[in-house]
Formats: sequence, structure tokens, C-alpha cells
Amino acid sequence: MVSGKKMEQKDFPVLEMSCAACAISVATVLKEIPGVSEADVNYANQSARVVFDASLIKPEQLQLAVRKAGYDLVIEPSAEEQQAIQKQAQLKTSKELREKTLLSILFTIPVVVLGMLMMDWYWGKIISLLLTTPVIFYFGRNYFIHAYKQALLKRASMDTLVALSTGIAYGFSVFNTFYPQFWHSRGLHAHVYFEAAAVVITFISLGKWLEENAKQKTGTALQKLMELQPNMVRVLRNNEEKDIAIKEIQIEEKIVVRPGEKIAVDGTVISGHSFVNESTITGEPIPAEKTTNSKVYAGTVNQQGSFIMVAQKIGSNTLLAHIIQAVKQAQGSRADVQKLADKVAGIFVPVVIGIATVTFLIWFMFGGDLGFSHGLLAAVTVLVIACPCALGLATPTAIMVGIGKGAENNILIKDAGSLELAYAIDTLVLDKTGTLTEGKPIVTNIHWVNEATAQHHAVLYAIEKHSEHPLAQAITTALETNNDKSLIVTDFKSLPGMGAEARINTENYAVGNYKLIESKNLHLPEPAQQLANKWQSEAKTIVFFANNKQVLAVFAITDTLKPYAKEAIQTLQQQGIAIHMLTGDQPAVAQAVAQLLNIKHVKAGVLPTEKADYIQRLQQEGKQVAMVGDGINDSQALALANVSIAMGKGSDIAIDVAKITLITSDLRAIPKAIRLSRKTVAGIRQNLFWAFIYNVIGIPIAAGILYPVNGFLLNPMLAGAAMALSSVSVVANSLRLKWMKL
Repeated sequence: MVSGKKMEQKDFPVLEMSCAACAISVATVLKEIPGVSEADVNYANQSARVVFDASLIKPEQLQLAVRKAGYDLVIEPSAEEQQAIQKQAQLKTSKELREKTLLSILFTIPVVVLGMLMMDWYWGKIISLLLTTPVIFYFGRNYFIHAYKQALLKRASMDTLVALSTGIAYGFSVFNTFYPQFWHSRGLHAHVYFEAAAVVITFISLGKWLEENAKQKTGTALQKLMELQPNMVRVLRNNEEKDIAIKEIQIEEKIVVRPGEKIAVDGTVISGHSFVNESTITGEPIPAEKTTNSKVYAGTVNQQGSFIMVAQKIGSNTLLAHIIQAVKQAQGSRADVQKLADKVAGIFVPVVIGIATVTFLIWFMFGGDLGFSHGLLAAVTVLVIACPCALGLATPTAIMVGIGKGAENNILIKDAGSLELAYAIDTLVLDKTGTLTEGKPIVTNIHWVNEATAQHHAVLYAIEKHSEHPLAQAITTALETNNDKSLIVTDFKSLPGMGAEARINTENYAVGNYKLIESKNLHLPEPAQQLANKWQSEAKTIVFFANNKQVLAVFAITDTLKPYAKEAIQTLQQQGIAIHMLTGDQPAVAQAVAQLLNIKHVKAGVLPTEKADYIQRLQQEGKQVAMVGDGINDSQALALANVSIAMGKGSDIAIDVAKITLITSDLRAIPKAIRLSRKTVAGIRQNLFWAFIYNVIGIPIAAGILYPVNGFLLNPMLAGAAMALSSVSVVANSLRLKWMKL
């Protein structure tokens, strides 16, 4: 790196982009600024990632350059402020588009009726002119403004094509309305094309409005992740508790965490005892026990106990902050298919304009007396027929129908790209807890050493009702029926790492693990020992109930498989998809679940970053990877996967990051989603084929290639009709997907 340079990489929201070609224009403008080494603009999430020399250039200069090109760059100092401004701008844009679109429709309908039924009526032309003018120059003014600014920079976008086609059609129609004799004297009819101009503006505005509404429903994952950290935190200074802002926390600061509070930073417990819900980090449903020297993490939630911790990682260094940054980078990256689409969009507009210009010049130079009039007609016809309605509808109509079909089958698809990509996946990575399993521990086995009495049931129920341990709820649920709930528990004591003990009436009882039984020197009968060993080999958690004399009962607790999980895995494997399972749980538990489901690729004890690394390694091997998860800990991996699927009963963060959400716990929806993708992609390919064929055939005919052969010159009115017909055929083909069976 050259001495003196201070290279920085920053992400900035971009406003006013209306197509993929706009993203290319913004990127080009940024790259041309001295001091900018890289600029990548993502149209999908409306953001620009810029690498620049901070010693040479300021963000304000980047913003000014982008504004000159007709767009805007949000350069507020904090990510929160940037997101707030971007959201406000999106809401404003959506509202304006809604108003303009509805008014455009209101004005356009009578113009279409007049153009189709009373095209030669003079006053019909005047009325059409009066109604079309506000559609073009008020409701559609942004297309012309953006096209003008792009022209100043010698660039073009879809706005350029829209402005040219509608502007020329409108101007041509105005001329023909007031000076029809120009064409009549040359033996030609003075057609007007007000309806073509108005319809193009209206339909494109409608599409932009729908697109803007869809964007507003995504992209809130980062905000939700940030909200996991509290704004205020309680610290211990000079033996006094004091509430301070989270940004004021210092390393080695002592923090007091009370029941129900979110943990603000990463650190270590120095006193106290509690259980912490760490599903944000591990995805596991059972809260982790925290005692002295236990690690705790920002964004996790304390349960019933209190403790004091010492801050060790704050701000951007916390594990939660790393997850936030990783998700942000993953969402800002672009898939290869998007890059290809951007390249096509970048050359489509200038190619069409070039064809229209060449068409006019050829006619003007070689068309004889009618060269100018025929050339102008042909150029307008090329611009009208080349307006990419069919190409534009080919993918979204199939996607819309596919999304609707998915909704009927409990498959919520939030990202069209995922529906397009899911057909190609060959590897599916599944989180265990909450995805393959229910995510809630239950008692699966009970063995009473001697014959159980109602008194023993009631005693155990009473003790567990007093316990804060996460497994206690599973036991009380299993013993809920017909228990005497009036027993008085005294001398209840929690035994960290072992269980709990208490006195009821005059007798002492204990509930806990092997360590607790050993500490009391209690003998475990051989039949009970064999059952405990068997259940433990099945990766179940073993809990013992005892009094001072003997072990009274043995319980096995586990997180059970979801219904149809095995059937879903078998179906996916029959579809040729390799199944991988990742979990933060212990290896024994993971292997037990994998064996039940016949899953060969398993990795246990993984953290969120390790899940993401696993996804990337598979992708580096050339795999097309889908990730299915339900927890915040899965969000980074979900964001990196080619296709991300969240369980509908999972965390809000996972659901928001994932592009496909199953609004059912039935895992059979996963193979259905893949079948849906495959059938939808087939429909898209059919649509694109016919749309391209239409342009390949239509544009040369519009340019007049048949005129030397048989004197045929396509009328712009017919070009508009052909454009509409191609769109109708694409929509009709897409609608066939509604009747497919998943």
C-alpha cells in the first residue's frame, strides 16, 4: 500500500435507483472519482460498498457525485441513522408511487378506450392528448428527469428507454393531431399513439410500486439484531450500582445482571448463579447454567437468578457484533446470477437506442421521398416494440404465481432469487434444535425403582415447581395430572452443577444428575443403572429422584424429533440432495439424531461463525447450498447460503434473514419448496425463450426489414398490440403454474 494512504471500506444506502442499469451507473460514477479504488453497487438491497482513500476524499464528495448522476447517497455517521433515513425515503417513495400509479390508471383507461374504439375521431384525439399529458409529464416525470441526468453523463438506463419511447410516441402523436395533412399529402394515415405512451408509463409505475412495497418487508434483520443489546446497563462503581449508556462501558467494568435482563457485553461471571438463554448464540433451547468463571455473551437473556460479571469485550468486539457484521456483509454480496443480470441490463438500453437510431438513419438515407417519415415511424416502432415488457414480465409473473402456490402449501417466499436458485441446490444443511427437533425438552422415559406412590409423585412435583432449572419444567409437565399441589417445601437449596434438594414434612429429597447421587453415596440398583446407561447412549439427559436412603426414580429427558422429519429427509435424499446436520449440541446427541434420520454428514458443538464457515467450505467445493435454521445463531449461515430457509416458529431474526420461511413445523414442506422452485424455473425459462424470440423477430420487422421484400412496414399501433400480446402470452404461461401439484 502506498505510504500516506488511509484506505477505508464503507457501505452507504443508495436512493432513487429504479433498475439494475442504475446500479451500474452509480458504480461507474463512484469509480471515476479520484481516490476511490473499488465501488460495488447492489440494486437488490439498494446499497453501495466503496473502498476509498479517506486522506484524499470525504463521503460528502461521494454523495455530491452520485447526486449529479440523478441518485443519492446516504452518508450519515452511524448505521442507525443511515437506516432511518433510507427507511423514511422508501416510505416516501412508496407513497408517491402509489398516488402516481393510481392516478395514471385513472387517466389511462379512457385513453385506451378512445384509442381502440374511436381512433379517427378528432375530439377523441384532443381528449387523449389532454389526459395523456399529465401521465407523461407529471406522473411519469421522474423517468424523464433521470434520463436527462444520465444523458448529461453520457449514460443510459431503463429510464432512458422509457423516456425515449413514450416521449417520441407522445410528440409524434401531438404532431399528427394538429398537422395530419403532413402525412395525408404523402398518402399515409396520421395515427396517434397516446394510449401506447400512457400505458407504458402506467404499467412501469405499477411495477415499481409493487417492487418498492416488497423491499420494505425485507432488510430489517440487522435492526432486530442490534435491538438485542440494551441501551442502558447497570454497573458497579465504588460498591454502588449506577445506570449508564451502553457506549460508556469500559473494559473490566463490573456489570450487575438481574432476572429477565439482556446481557449487554461479552464477559465472565465473577459472582452469583443463574441460567441464561443463549439461543442467540448456540440455538439450543435449554438455558445454560452460569456460575463463577462462566462466560456470558451480549444479546443473551438472563433467567431468574442474578449475577455480577466483568466486561471483557465491548462494542464491535462482542460475538453479537461480529454476527451483525457478518450478516450485513453476506446480505450485501451479490450472486453470480445477479451480476449477469446487471451486465445484460447495462447493454440492453444502449443497444435498443442504437438500433432505433440506425433504423432512422438508414431509412433517411436510402428511403427516397418517404425516407424521413418511414424512418421516424420505424424508429418509434422499434422503441415501442423493444420496451422490455415481455422480458420484464417473464421472470416476475412466474415468480408471483410460484410464490402464491408456495403460500398455499405453507411456504412463504420472500426473495424471488431464492425461488429461482432453489432448483439447483445439491446440498442441504440443517440445524438440529428447533428444525429437526421440537426445540423443547420433554420426559420420554420414567422408571420408578420401587412401586411409585401418589406421595412420591406429589413430592417430586412440588420440588421441581420450586426449581429454576430448565429441565424442571419438563418433569412438572410430565407429572402435572392428579398431583397434590398443597405440599409445603422447606429448606429448598439449588446445588449448581448437580441439581436441587429440599425438605418436605420431615424428610429430605434430592433431584439431579449422577454427581448428586454420588455426593450422597446412594446405591443405584442394577435394573435402574442399565436403563440409565441405555437412555444415555441414546443421547438423553438422565435425572434422578432420591431421598436420604435410596434412589426413587430415574427420568430420561430429550428433545424429540419433529413429526415427518424422517420422511422429509428421505424425500430430499431421493431428490438427489446431500443432507448435512449442524448443531451446537454435544456430539453424542447429534450422532443419535443423525442415526435416527440416516444423515451421514454431521458436525456438533458448532458456534455461529463455524456454521458460516461450514457453508462457505461447501460452496468452495462447488456445492449449491441451502441452509435451514430457526435460531438467531443460524442467521449468519442463512445469509451466506445460496438459498436460506427458516422455520416459521423460529426466531424473528432467522425468519427475517432467510428468504424462504416454512409457516409450518412439517418438514415435508422443504422438498415441496424445492419441487416448486424446479417447476417455477421451468416456467421462467419458457417465458424467457418466447420473450427473446419475440424481440429477435419483432425488432427487425419493426425496423422495416420486410419492406424491400413485400412493402410491409409495421405500424406502431400493431407494435404496441404485439408488445401487449407477448406480455399476455407470458402471463398466461405463468398462470399454468397455479395448477401444478407439489
